Amino acid sequence: MLIKEIGSVIVNRLCRFAVTIGMASMMIPAHAQSSVQLYGIVDAWAGYLRVPGGTGAAQMGGGGLSTSFWGIGGHEDLGGGYRTLFAVEGFFRPQNGQYGSFNGDSFFSRNAYVGVESRHGTLTLGQQSSLLYLQSAQFNPFYASFTFSPTINQLYAGLGTYPSYRTAQGIPGGTSWSNAVQYATSDIDGLVGRVMYAFGNRAGDDGAKKLSAQGTFTRGALAVGATWQYLNFSSSPGDFGNLVPGLRSQSAAQLGVSYDAQVVKLFGEYTYVDNQVSASSYHVNMLQGGAAIPLGLGRVLVSYAFSRDNSPLNQTRRTASVSYDYALSKRTDVYAGYLYDRFSGLSTGSTAGVGIRTRF
Repeated sequence: MLIKEIGSVIVNRLCRFAVTIGMASMMIPAHAQSSVQLYGIVDAWAGYLRVPGGTGAAQMGGGGLSTSFWGIGGHEDLGGGYRTLFAVEGFFRPQNGQYGSFNGDSFFSRNAYVGVESRHGTLTLGQQSSLLYLQSAQFNPFYASFTFSPTINQLYAGLGTYPSYRTAQGIPGGTSWSNAVQYATSDIDGLVGRVMYAFGNRAGDDGAKKLSAQGTFTRGALAVGATWQYLNFSSSPGDFGNLVPGLRSQSAAQLGVSYDAQVVKLFGEYTYVDNQVSASSYHVNMLQGGAAIPLGLGRVLVSYAFSRDNSPLNQTRRTASVSYDYALSKRTDVYAGYLYDRFSGLSTGSTAGVGIRTRF
């Protein structure tokens, strides 16, 4: 009943939003207020990296705790409680000055959207971070770190991302979706709901799509999130077979929770991934637990993730990480971290390094 009532509230608000947005577009305020801001993160680290089954090497990388990016965003008040908003954001690699988080990444690959916000919610159109990725980052202590987060490594560094190991685990489609439309409700007593749909944008293939729904409830020190997403293409319709032969679609569901007890903040996630393959379908289960412990002017971050699939590869993966993040100021911190990564049947991977991160 609770899920039905929440769904009814979201649908009603979306209907009111669609009706009143036309009225808002006719309003011409005498003194519209607008704001534009330049912002971002620069994060660089140096150390040692060896992926499972591969050989190691000394590394200088961009994005130890956060992937470096820059963005321009802003809004304009329209009156009557409405305002437009936009953001264009791109990843870059400070170690070599190249744009994108990897070779072949687009210029504004993080976000590139425009939308309208009101008391009924927010509607945005364009390139947007996926809801599963954002929730996966929220409920683990290393947030969105591709270097030290067990969650992000297990979910998003797989299915051919690293050629040195073969795996049937992982979430394709990237961390951002192109051609996406998203609606987010306003805060309803601590509950915020979101839905997002991404078009395939290819004639004659209307079935090619990405669809996701997510809800977060926050009350005091407790936060709970639930996400479901469906994919039947990764970067372009029909490309799933390049990742796993015969792969037609993927569904994923995740439950996340965090609790801030002041002396320690606890994190937990459970993710279930169902892969529909022509020959024989398979699923993956992932569990993650972690903590952030204040220590002096910094924090100790610890996390452990375990994944198991029943694919023909029949793999287990264990990833553990520990880091100390020390604040030099409100905007700048330094850190040291270590990650252990073990695939069944492969030699152990590991990452160790120190870095600096600043925000602007």
